[in-house]
Amino acid sequence: MNAEPAVQQRLLELAGVDAELNRIQHRRRAMPELAEIAEAERSVRQRKDAVVAAETAGADLDRDIQRLERDVDGVRARVQRDKGMLAGAGVSAKQASDLQHELDTLARRQSVLEDELLEVMEQREAIQTNLDAARTELAAGEQILADATARRDAAAGDLDAAEAGRQRDREPLVASLPADLLAVYERSRARQGVGAALLRARRCGACRLELDTQEISHIRTAPPNEVLRHEECGVIMVRTSESGL
Repeated sequence: MNAEPAVQQRLLELAGVDAELNRIQHRRRAMPELAEIAEAERSVRQRKDAVVAAETAGADLDRDIQRLERDVDGVRARVQRDKGMLAGAGVSAKQASDLQHELDTLARRQSVLEDELLEVMEQREAIQTNLDAARTELAAGEQILADATARRDAAAGDLDAAEAGRQRDREPLVASLPADLLAVYERSRARQGVGAALLRARRCGACRLELDTQEISHIRTAPPNEVLRHEECGVIMVRTSESGL
């Protein structure tokens, strides 16, 4: 394949633009904010789990409190009923003895229930303290995530603008190149990541390998308009005064 030296020089310009586009893509993949977001998301998930666990424990204790309060109310109602019966007329001595025995039993039962209720309520208070702390930590974690996301979006916006600028630079270069030469360039770029490189001081600018004597001899005698490709990496090599030929 042949192309005028000036046309081959434009390949180097195109390769420079494409190298910058590659660097932009690398910066996009390696944005530090991505790692921050991943860590923040992990932390938020853990903190949400802590909130859910505290809410679940609180709900369980609320049900226990409601049950115990119903039991205490039931005992108190029985006490009031028995006291009313005991104070009424026509109660035999045996009935009075039975009622008093039941009242004593109910008093002990009420004391046990009230102690248990107090203990559960203290546990509920502790759980609420934990829940409040977990919610505060979750809010802080969500703010960290939001801040990291905003920084990522801002950085991505800068990269988008830079990429758009390089694409605008690329379009006229692509339009100025022969279709067959551009096709070779793009195939090399797809395989190697580089389509064309400067031959500088007898080294391929793409793979940095020094060319052997036989290849240098071939290049030295090749017509200026011959499009040369490095045998090792397949990239188009562009000759200039820096090539050391």
